[in-house]
Order: sequence, then C-alpha cells, then structure tokens
Amino acid sequence: MPDWLAAHAGDFDLVHVHFGIESYSPDELRATVAALHRLGRPLVYTVHDLENPQLRAQDDHRSSVAVLAAGADEMIALTDTAGAEVEGIAHRPVAVIAHPTLLGDAARPTGVARDTVRVGVHLRDLRPNIDGVGTTATLVRAIADLRAQGARIEAVVRMNERVRDAESAASIDVLAEGADGVTVERGPRLDDEALASWLADLDACVLPYTHGTQSGWAELCYDLAVPIVSTRVGHIAAQHPGDFHSFDLGDPVSLARAIRDATEPAWSTPGSPARAGEVERRRAERRAELDAVRAAHLAVYRRALAQEAAA
Repeated sequence: MPDWLAAHAGDFDLVHVHFGIESYSPDELRATVAALHRLGRPLVYTVHDLENPQLRAQDDHRSSVAVLAAGADEMIALTDTAGAEVEGIAHRPVAVIAHPTLLGDAARPTGVARDTVRVGVHLRDLRPNIDGVGTTATLVRAIADLRAQGARIEAVVRMNERVRDAESAASIDVLAEGADGVTVERGPRLDDEALASWLADLDACVLPYTHGTQSGWAELCYDLAVPIVSTRVGHIAAQHPGDFHSFDLGDPVSLARAIRDATEPAWSTPGSPARAGEVERRRAERRAELDAVRAAHLAVYRRALAQEAAA
C-alpha cells in the first residue's frame, strides 16, 4: 500500500479510512501511516469497529485500531458513547458525527398489515459475531411463552443460502422444527430493496450479536420505523435509544419482555397509518441530518488539511 500511495499521491488530497483494516496487519498499517506522513497527505479515521464483527479474536484488530488512532490527523465516532471510548484510546478529542440514513431518497416501504405481531431475525451468513443457535433457541422459548399468554405473535428466522457455519445452520433448523409460531427461511442474499421490504413487514427486528460496536441494521430499521430488540453490545443502544430494547442471550423472559416493549407503540405495526406517518417523519428528519453530516465531514477534512499544511 505505501508504494501505491506514493505512485498516486497526486490523485488525492487525504485518505479517509472506514472499514477493511482486518485485511492488513498492524505493521502494514503502521507503514501506511508513515507513508502518508512522508507524502504530506492527512489521514481521517472513522472508528466504526472497536470490535470487529468479522473476527472472533480481537487482539490484532485492537492493535490496528491503536495504530490508526495514533497516526490519524482527525478521528470520527458515530455516537457520544463510542466517542468517549475512542478518546480513551487516542487521548485527544474525537468528532462525533451520526451515521446518516441508508435509504437516501429511495422509496421506503411501510409493510403489509397482518392480524399477528411478526418478529424477525436475519442471521445472514452466520458471521463470527452472530450467535444464530443461541438467538434462535432464546427466540423459540420467548415466542412459546408469549403465545401461551395469549399473544397473537409469530417469528421468522432468516438465513442466506450460503453460510459460514453449516453445523449451526442445521442446529437452527432443528430448533425451529415443530416450534409453534416460528419458521426458518433460507434464500439468496437479499438486495437492498428486498431487504427493506422484508424488514418493513416486521413489528420488531431482533439483532443476534455477541460482539460489535455499531450496527448498520439499527440505522436501516430506524429509517423504516422498525424497533430493534438487541443484545446490549458495543454502542448500538446509543444510536437510536428510543427504538432500542435489550435482551440477554439464553434468557427468554428478557426477550419476551423486550418484544412486548418494542411492539407497544402504534407506529411499530406494519401497514398501519401510524407506521406510514412515522416513516415519513423520519424521512424528513434524516434528510436534514444528512446535510449536517456532510457539513461536519467537510469541517473535519478542512481541519486535517490545515494541520498537514502547518506541519
């Protein structure tokens, strides 16, 4: 990477790192930072992942974060709580800039009305930070308890056709087999439009994480006015606190309680006028926020360039 940067130094003013640092060793990143300093090109680093969801062991990742934190001219975090943690690593101020909408001006589905509450969890390809078996086992028990109490509720567990852990996928099928009110879907990876439609049909979305920092799914669910039910991992709770309802893996009572709380607001119901109104309200809110996010990034870039020019 240092050679590429040197060869293309005339093509860019600064480098902004978001994701993908797990593809490089800490030493490679250290050499990259040094190359940028030699070239007089500033580095901006948005710390999306204090814990990397693609990895189980985190030692190398934490070392890489420390390398970039030490070498960056400007740092960005997405929430106040994440910003405080990043400041503890970097020992200097961090700009907190909210994650913008993931939908932009795209159409925002509001779901199909049903006579039952529909809760969903998408396990995707069972990447390392997703506990598909534990989440499904907890969900099966919670749904059974809620139905026994008279709730009209169902749950859908979705996985991609191709998964990283075939044994876990088989166990998930067994857990749901014969479970009253719980079904498993397997299919191709959903494109953006199909995923938005799938989420919009839910009264609440369960996030199945064992570790991580922030969640793009929490942002997408917020855009679609779908409350989230999540393990208390990283800083997800700080993204949209009013839509966050926590549970503990292995504790169906906590999951049942969180589902009840999440599905209580009128706007949680798919296909309802309240959902449509809330989606439209959030569209306007996020449009204004996007302007603020752009302005905040521009300010960060200008500070980074001024620092480099003064060095």
